[in-house]
Amino acid sequence: MATELSSKKAVGIFSKPNKPEVAHIMPGLMEWLCAHGYDIVVDPQTAPYAKSAPCVSREELGARELKFVIVLGGDGTFLHAARVVAKSGTPIVGVNLGSLGFLTEIPTDELFSTLENIEKGSATLDVRSMVHCEVTRNDSTIASFEALNDVVVGKGTIARLNHCDVYIDKVFVSRYQADSLIVSTPTGSTAYSLAAGGPILMPDVQAFVITPVSAHSLTHRPLVVRDTSQIEIVVMTGLEEAYLSIDGQAGMPVLDGDRVFCRKSQYQVKLLHTKDTFFDVLHSKLKWGQR
Repeated sequence: MATELSSKKAVGIFSKPNKPEVAHIMPGLMEWLCAHGYDIVVDPQTAPYAKSAPCVSREELGARELKFVIVLGGDGTFLHAARVVAKSGTPIVGVNLGSLGFLTEIPTDELFSTLENIEKGSATLDVRSMVHCEVTRNDSTIASFEALNDVVVGKGTIARLNHCDVYIDKVFVSRYQADSLIVSTPTGSTAYSLAAGGPILMPDVQAFVITPVSAHSLTHRPLVVRDTSQIEIVVMTGLEEAYLSIDGQAGMPVLDGDRVFCRKSQYQVKLLHTKDTFFDVLHSKLKWGQR
């Protein structure tokens, strides 16, 4: 669909740290943005290559009123940026400097044509759902997170199976014994969940996928549930601790008896891109459709 962007001509730039390609891209990118009347603000990782632009923390950058943000890096950089800008609703342009790049799908040689399309209002805007996660301990909420890809309850430092009781809308589902348990969004269905044998969901499917990793029982298969559901994971580790991971980046240790609640987030992530359909991305990244 056509883009609906802020009227303010300002753009933010996030970059992957210590990525040599950023030094090569930034001069031309700065020149293009300035020529088209954009104010530019950058994160600390980009600042060495954009000395004339104001530099602020990523959190402050995400809170600013921007027309869009440009992410130079891989999907990890994109995920960090997405969590930062989700509350402001700023669209993201993901430029792939990595290898696979499901989210940073724009190759460097298409960056300026994509920006021209954005400038003309003809770029495609996708809206992706997120998952909200809360951790409770002794009936008190001790942490909360937003994730674009997934929430994972995994093993701590001890190499043993995790035990988790799972409830959907307070109805008991099963006791899982596995290395990890993944709750993924449709966007995250092509990430860790896919590697663990989960299904691929189209981005606009209103669902979550619960995927066990290396489950002790062969009958424990990936489970698709509506995203209006609340998923409750009760951690059962005895004296050991497990670890909660958010998009493979943020997280915290969790203890025996902790409860991890997952539900659809009130926030969304907006992606500006050039691919016509989700299947074009699968053709490009997973080599589907090749003969």
